[in-house]
Amino acid sequence: MLASSSSCWLAVTLCGMEAAKRAAVEIVKTLSERGYQAYLVGGCVRDLLLGREPADYDVATDAVPSEVMAVFPRTWAVGAQFGVVLVPIPADESCENLEPGPASHHHGCVEVATFRSDGTYTDGRHPDAVRFSKDAREDVQRRDFTINGMLLDPMNADEVIDYVGGRSDLEAGIIRTIGDARRRFSEDKLRMLRSVRFAARFGYEIEATTLAAIRELASQIRVVSHERVRDELTKMLTEGRARRAFELLDASSLLREVLPEIAKMKGVAQPPQYHPEGDVWIHTLLLLEKLPPNSSPTLAWGALLHDVGKPPTYRVAPDRIRFDGHVEVGVRMTERLGRELRFSNDELEQVSALVENHMKFAEVTRMRESTLKRFMRLPRFEEHMALHRMDCLASHGDLSLYEFVKEKLEQTPVEEIRPAALVKGQDLIAAGYKPGPRFKEILSAVEDGQLEGRLQSREQALAYVRKEFSP
Repeated sequence: MLASSSSCWLAVTLCGMEAAKRAAVEIVKTLSERGYQAYLVGGCVRDLLLGREPADYDVATDAVPSEVMAVFPRTWAVGAQFGVVLVPIPADESCENLEPGPASHHHGCVEVATFRSDGTYTDGRHPDAVRFSKDAREDVQRRDFTINGMLLDPMNADEVIDYVGGRSDLEAGIIRTIGDARRRFSEDKLRMLRSVRFAARFGYEIEATTLAAIRELASQIRVVSHERVRDELTKMLTEGRARRAFELLDASSLLREVLPEIAKMKGVAQPPQYHPEGDVWIHTLLLLEKLPPNSSPTLAWGALLHDVGKPPTYRVAPDRIRFDGHVEVGVRMTERLGRELRFSNDELEQVSALVENHMKFAEVTRMRESTLKRFMRLPRFEEHMALHRMDCLASHGDLSLYEFVKEKLEQTPVEEIRPAALVKGQDLIAAGYKPGPRFKEILSAVEDGQLEGRLQSREQALAYVRKEFSP
């Protein structure tokens, strides 16, 4: 799936991020009062320094998991072997009644992690062994990027403790690994994609030696699970800087490893009368640039993949460049990629539908009324509209077809687009028709007449059936 839910996620919905911050500070305070070291750490410190609302709050402490669990009555030992315990946010009665549970990002809970140093990472994700530490300086050395390696002490006037140069890199707009880049990326290959995502999200540059290490190790991203890769790519697509993210994926050599279908768009020319902007890659980048922040994942993936079938169908005809059958090919490629990336069935169906129908807008002024109404009642049609609008703005700029459909939607009552059926299968049986594949043809023809306004009652519909279809 592209998104996950849990009791912790629900807690954040009920309690809000202010509650999360208060809870994290209270955890630090409680641990400090028990004689432990404790600080806010990681992305929340970065975001607070940038004046952004953190997505979640993490705490680092020298208390080992058993000590953390002894201090707080309700906890979830989500990764105690690595020193990680979740403490749910008790913001109000609604949150208090929630049972903590595992979540992909632990939203609604504060992650409390013991200071540690890591051993080798045989699986490219988790350390084979960890050694708990009493030294915060040692703990931050094993983290990914300098901007994520700072500590904040809310018990000491919000003092920022920076052992890794994170504050200067934050001010300079640089994504840099902590310590040796090759080692950091070898420990967890997904960090290569995360570096791209952070650089795109914040408008930063990836530091030269960090970028060189990514290029050297890019092929190793293949060992990362499809689900983790999918989640990072989805964030890149929906955080508001999708174009920049994909430019960086290309520059870092990661694009051809994680999405070779997209990399193949580069250099695939298009007919200039329809696409004055350039090749398929440039068109796709321009479209991604128009994706608003927090777009739905399905719209975002539909935008990325809508022309994925063009490279394999490219040919130069006597009259112009053509992409015969690129929609059908694109749908098959989308379905294959979606299964590989473990999209949910619902998500894959919608993304495939966006790819399958994006060219139909060219026909809307010539469609029969029934065909147009069926088109407009596609599930989540607002995403089809949004994709078409971005597609036009990323090419010729002509929004006349978009405006035509928009006006039709505004002028057509919902009950005319999705009318109650005038005739059903049992009506045909009662009229003497034998059940079978022909029923679909008959019912579809009746619905056409209904959508076009020719059939307005059950009696009219049955008369039409008797006239056009013999029992």
